[in-house]
Amino acid sequence: MSGAEPKVTLDLAQAHGLTAEEYDRIIRILGREPTFTELGLFSALWSEHCAYKHSKVFLRQLPTRAPHVLQGPGENAGIVDLGDGLALVLKMESHNHPSFIEPFQGAATGVGGILRDIFTMGARPIATLDSLRFGDPEDPKTRYLLGGVVAGISWYGNCFGVPNVGGEVAFAPEYGGNPLVNVMCVGLVRHDRIFRARAEGPGNPVFYVGAKTGRDGIHGATMASAVFEEGAEERRPTVQVGDPFTEKLLLEACLGALETGAVVGIQDMGAAGLACCSSEMPARAGTGMEVELSRVPRRETGMTPYEIMLSESQERMLLVVARGREAEVREIFAKWDLDAVEIGRVTADGMLRVRIEGRLVAEVPVRALTEDAPVYEKPTARPGWLDALVAFDPLSLPAPRDYERALLEILAAPTVASKHWVYRQYDQQVGINTLVLPGSDAGVLRIKGTRKAIALTTDGNGRYVLLDPCQGAALAVAEAARNLTCSGARPLAVTDCLNFGSPERPEILWQFGEAIRGISQACQALEIPVVSGNVSFYNETEGRAILPTPIIGMAGLLEEAEWRTTQWLKNAGDRIALIGPEAVSLGGSEYLATFGRRLGGRLAPLDLRLERDVQSACRAAIEAGLVASAHDSAEGGLAVALAEAAISGPEELGVEVALPSGGRLDLVLFGEGPSRILASVPPAAERHFESLMREWRVPWRFIGTVGGNRFTLRVGGEVVINVPVERIAHAWRTGFERYLV
Repeated sequence: MSGAEPKVTLDLAQAHGLTAEEYDRIIRILGREPTFTELGLFSALWSEHCAYKHSKVFLRQLPTRAPHVLQGPGENAGIVDLGDGLALVLKMESHNHPSFIEPFQGAATGVGGILRDIFTMGARPIATLDSLRFGDPEDPKTRYLLGGVVAGISWYGNCFGVPNVGGEVAFAPEYGGNPLVNVMCVGLVRHDRIFRARAEGPGNPVFYVGAKTGRDGIHGATMASAVFEEGAEERRPTVQVGDPFTEKLLLEACLGALETGAVVGIQDMGAAGLACCSSEMPARAGTGMEVELSRVPRRETGMTPYEIMLSESQERMLLVVARGREAEVREIFAKWDLDAVEIGRVTADGMLRVRIEGRLVAEVPVRALTEDAPVYEKPTARPGWLDALVAFDPLSLPAPRDYERALLEILAAPTVASKHWVYRQYDQQVGINTLVLPGSDAGVLRIKGTRKAIALTTDGNGRYVLLDPCQGAALAVAEAARNLTCSGARPLAVTDCLNFGSPERPEILWQFGEAIRGISQACQALEIPVVSGNVSFYNETEGRAILPTPIIGMAGLLEEAEWRTTQWLKNAGDRIALIGPEAVSLGGSEYLATFGRRLGGRLAPLDLRLERDVQSACRAAIEAGLVASAHDSAEGGLAVALAEAAISGPEELGVEVALPSGGRLDLVLFGEGPSRILASVPPAAERHFESLMREWRVPWRFIGTVGGNRFTLRVGGEVVINVPVERIAHAWRTGFERYLV
């Protein structure tokens, strides 16, 4: 071991991201100056990434309870009941900062971390999704980040053997210095096989299992709790290095050990590594823990206690084992050629004691590191610049002269265009459960041994949230639920990833608080609980914050897998119905971003009761077998939604649609608004469909017919778009990839 630890001072504490007030608080807790190792513990566990010290006061608003919720926030992942003794485990996490510094490993280890969050609950991961945000695709830096992130996600997931079944990729200049890499994972578990991250039973041994510890990832949690300044790439050593093959071995070994009943508690060594596990696990159980670091398997020599505790080396777990059953656990991990070393024991006194070669280097109350970490109620302020943005009228800009060309340009815009280049790099079929591949509103997977299926989606729109944080966040919940509904599923639960700038700025904290209010309102109205999630603050570079971007991950249940529905049109002769209200706006729209090159305006109103009824009516029609396809109208408005329905399936089909005049043509065609679903209805089902819509009392009307090889839109009797289907298909299929050449 290297030489003596440095003496701790206020300057050193501040260099670790702690404030002077926090340092004074640590001294009061300990009754003395902290050791260097203790300073490392507090700096990591009191970081924003671990302690949620600016967000906890807001997160308490979220609805987290429902009869089908088996585990809400507070564990590694949330769990909801699927019936038949099965449960779905779900969680979403961010790896934004690491992916900017080192895109391949940053994204890859983000996948590895979320997989471990799922199988520490006793579940086998069955699917991942990714929600990505990047800057201007014309910028070579953006293309470098995009290529590295997608390669990292595909490498880790494909090697581990989990299908990637959906997600989204969007672009805006505000993400240029700070991309977002959010990954969602779900797994299946039997009710009697659920495990939690608790250090129960004083006297029980504590086992370190998995890969060896190195110096990679030290200060990963504190790095994720700071803004970027010039030279951020120099932080590359704080990014972890992943090994998906070791992770696969770790999965099988952990699930095997859990099946024996010898494991009392288990937690992933993720953010803050061993420091996090050895404090959070006993804190949840009301116990303590003693750890001997000389027993920790290491792959580097001369590591200090500080480095061993704070390393974020990947593919490692901490297990609490029932006393007397140590040999069973060692045998299972030996079978998979992984370390399983007893490094400590559970104690009864609520203290974390860390020794190396018998020498005490840290002695801290576990609650001081966890439940008693600082929680702040900082000032919030609505930004003064917002009024001018919202007051801007998009209709003050000149209308396009050529609406056919306008549609083609929006379809080719990088946020709207086909992302086939991205998802073709992911394995979607491993496990042979995937029923609906990426490219529709949601991914759908069968649940083997049952007639059920689950649908999964992610959604978020930073432009909406910038203009109206409360309604913009509510719209994200509504659209995610609509994606599941259009796939035939009843929404079950939300896992979120809340990406914002620095909470130390009142206007950012105001955005965050308003967004939480919007998520809460939408989840309550739609009766969808939030069961897990992640907050990612400090997403800004050199004083420029990202668009406020809450990403909603959502899972839904199909009682019959045969109900699954896709977004593309199926049969010539089918009638096209528009379910939902007329109200739309160009505020914050893809049209305005593409042609006006600006962000502004007001959002279309959101009626959550109407949203609920529209979705219920759509699901009822799907379950009754009355619709051949369903697709929600989102970015790009109705014209884009119709185009996607016509060209995104295995066969391109033409449409002939007639819309009433409702103001300027660009508003009718490209205006965006909530609660709008396109459904194609076979002629034989028309009368039953009409009756069902009347029963639900939702606004709706037939607007056109499927067939032919042209995409024709009339507004007020005038033909405004009439192009061959293959022309719009070409624009949509090639629009994204042109930036990659």
